[in-house]
Amino acid sequence: MQLVFDGHNDVLLRLWTHERDGADPVAEFLNGTTQGHIDAPRARQGGLAGGLCAIYIPSGDLVFADPDENGHYETPLAAPLDRLPSLGIATEMAAIALRLDTAGAWRLCRSVKDIRKAMAEGIFAAVMHMEGCEAIGADLAALEVFHAAGLRSLGPVWSRHNVFGHGVPFAFPKNPDTAPGLTDAGFELVRECNRLGIMIDLSHITEKGFWDVAKTSDQPLVATHSNAHALTPVARNLTDKQLDAIKECNGLVGLNYATAMLRADGRSDGETPLSDMIRHVNHLVDRVGIDCVALGSDFDGATIPDEIGDAAGNQKLIAALRDSGYGESDLKKLASENWLRILASAWREKDV
Repeated sequence: MQLVFDGHNDVLLRLWTHERDGADPVAEFLNGTTQGHIDAPRARQGGLAGGLCAIYIPSGDLVFADPDENGHYETPLAAPLDRLPSLGIATEMAAIALRLDTAGAWRLCRSVKDIRKAMAEGIFAAVMHMEGCEAIGADLAALEVFHAAGLRSLGPVWSRHNVFGHGVPFAFPKNPDTAPGLTDAGFELVRECNRLGIMIDLSHITEKGFWDVAKTSDQPLVATHSNAHALTPVARNLTDKQLDAIKECNGLVGLNYATAMLRADGRSDGETPLSDMIRHVNHLVDRVGIDCVALGSDFDGATIPDEIGDAAGNQKLIAALRDSGYGESDLKKLASENWLRILASAWREKDV
């Protein structure tokens, strides 16, 4: 079994939602559930050893558009969120992450050394990530607080606009060059993340925002959960030009399991073959090299192939990659080592 460190999941959103309905998030993660994609038992079964766990503020007004007769769709961007309610929800999710750590349900990791130790001990290695920074005001004071609580990765925007920049819509076919990039506050956020050692995720940002980060950040470029636009032209996927920039700086792109970002027709459909995932991995590897590709499942945040199902089925993708010709050393890079390399770079760690 190749242990997997995964670049993106939304398990904190699911646990937070269920807690609001009266559930115990620690018990749900530790003991397992039939809902969603990730809990400790299913993670162990599928070799999911850890990952970036997102604090994401849901948009209640988002309604995904139905495809037209040609299979095309464009979902309008969700409205911007107010700061104070977003800060409250983000704090509640961070508290769940900390409670899981205290209870021993997972280990909240702040370094690659922490991740390796947790993986070696069979404890889920969680890294606190923020997907869209609505909870952080332009003064960035809250960034220091979340960093102290364990935040080590963030995406300035989700697929909506905020004080820091502009997000891309869920649309097919669509180029990611849909709106402006970073605002003045966004440039300052990037510089402050560089200072603190917080990795910057480019998964939901516009193409202009991608290039704004590229010219500002001192970190390698990273898209934690995006695929190849050349194969599936949704606005969320990366163009070959963007992939070339990731290769040039020895950055990383994590394969998103979301079927709408894998299929040639851009549809959200669980009956999506693993061959579509392999097709994207092959294109990414051909474009950026084996050292710059990893996995970014989007578990608990997307429709994934039925054949994988949930975290327990993660090794089915590893087996499909093996069957398609990837050797064990390359599989280890794709499954975990490439993530640990890029995190060590963003966090300025040595000897990890």
